[in-house]
Amino acid sequence: MGVLGLVARLALRDLRRRRTEAVLLLVAIAATTTTLTVGLAVRGVTERPWDRTRAATAGPDAVATSGRTAPLAALAHAPGVTGTAGPYPALSTDLRVRGVRVQASVQGRDAAEGAVDRPQITGGTWVRRGGAVFERAFARALGVRPGEEVVLAGHRFRVAGIAITSAHVPYPSSTPGLIWTTRADLPRLGRPTSQVMPLRLADPAAAPSFAAAHPGVRSWQDMGTYATAELRLVNGALLTGTWALALLAVACVAVLVGGRLADQTRRVGLLKAVGATPRFVAVVLLAEHVALALAATACGLVAGWALAPWLVRPSSGLLAAGRPSVSLASALLVALVAVGVVCAATLFPAVRGARTSTVRALSGPARPPRRSPALIALSASLPVPFLLGVRLAARRPRRSALAMVSLAITVAMVVAAIAMHGDLTRKDATASGPDFVPGVRNPVTEQLGQVVFVLTVALLILAAVNAVLIAWSTSLDARRLTGLARALGATPRQVTAGLSAAQLLPATGAAVLGIPLGLLVYAAARAAGGASGTAVTPYGELPAVIPGTLLVVALLTALPIRAVCRRPIVEVLSAD
Repeated sequence: MGVLGLVARLALRDLRRRRTEAVLLLVAIAATTTTLTVGLAVRGVTERPWDRTRAATAGPDAVATSGRTAPLAALAHAPGVTGTAGPYPALSTDLRVRGVRVQASVQGRDAAEGAVDRPQITGGTWVRRGGAVFERAFARALGVRPGEEVVLAGHRFRVAGIAITSAHVPYPSSTPGLIWTTRADLPRLGRPTSQVMPLRLADPAAAPSFAAAHPGVRSWQDMGTYATAELRLVNGALLTGTWALALLAVACVAVLVGGRLADQTRRVGLLKAVGATPRFVAVVLLAEHVALALAATACGLVAGWALAPWLVRPSSGLLAAGRPSVSLASALLVALVAVGVVCAATLFPAVRGARTSTVRALSGPARPPRRSPALIALSASLPVPFLLGVRLAARRPRRSALAMVSLAITVAMVVAAIAMHGDLTRKDATASGPDFVPGVRNPVTEQLGQVVFVLTVALLILAAVNAVLIAWSTSLDARRLTGLARALGATPRQVTAGLSAAQLLPATGAAVLGIPLGLLVYAAARAAGGASGTAVTPYGELPAVIPGTLLVVALLTALPIRAVCRRPIVEVLSAD
């Protein structure tokens, strides 16, 4: 049999023997690849809705607004301006529809559309006498459709149509919402307070500098930034969540490999006894996890492709760029990340286990514990469960540190999610006023809240898998120690409590460290996203994180610990 065939046969046989561990690892890596796939899909469609909308609506390169006509007339002949439309009179007035009352910005437009700024009709027709056209995002917030009757400044109008434009940032990123009427109808609503003139420039890329040199002018790049703000926020949240999930996946793989090596010491010795080199043993262990990583990549690509349209939704005031797609380059990047995570977590413990001497591996997994006078003096006065817990935690300091780090990452992300939820709730509460449709949530904050919810669920699933794996590995590694403790008089309940205490000690440190770390993560995310204002930290909810973390860890680890502790003492002590 060839070397590759032998490696594949041994790896597949080991995966079949340990189906539960394989499934847990598959779930852990799939959660990471799913999030990364969605993040790459978001990055691919961040700019396209705005560019697509500009192309479809003959979008202006800049929009000038002034209370007088003379400055706009001079601006139309400014250097670099190659075309204009309007100026269009505009005013802000009261809108009532089906018992809802809100302010609206109304522009008077011509029945014939010009060469610059041609709103695209998505339903109904363009403006006509007695008929108003609503910007699509504003119409959806109000729930109006063509043919309905609305009241503007006490005058009844029929909704002639729904349209999108790139000369105005969609509602609610810009308020009040936009409505178009004919020039003849606008004086019925009141005296115009401003004039709006779309501009076409010789160099569209120079629009920001042109806007900076002329007061009252806004560039298309600036409007596009506001119009696609939700996609940028979602992209930032997914990027942060992917890093956290990748770190947790590394911890899961490292714990799983360490637990397998502790459980497979005799198998490693047998392989080496029949001629396998340390490199061959390490390759066998690495091949198992690479196969799982590739399977998890396939699952993550499919799940991410399915989730992306639900999580990635540009404003309804823009033309969607189609279903977010996953390119071949993105798929290869996801696969490389999955394999890289597995290799980074597997290589060191696999090589360390493979280098174990053959005689030591065949003689059994028992190892003399490290003696620490200070630890012995501290634990001697403790009750039996805490005594066992402290010694078990100190017996595997690397595993305890890994458990604390992985739980601290989870707690930090949960704290950041709590802080973000509080901030989004406050923004929704403060976004009430005459310019906002009553009772309708901001779609930007709503979409970001959905993304944070999905990330939090993925993190909690991965952290739960990690906690179960750590508890299972600790229980298997401590079989002889707990068997001896039971033989010397400890009850199964005391042994179970001791194993639980070994998990709760790092969980306590993780909960304490995770709170300030989570607040730092959220502060960094707000700064990176360009958020303004002061964040409202929910200090009243944070103290509940510590007991909540301990309770969840205790519940998750109870089942694997109980399963190990129920084995008979004679069977435990006589096992190889």
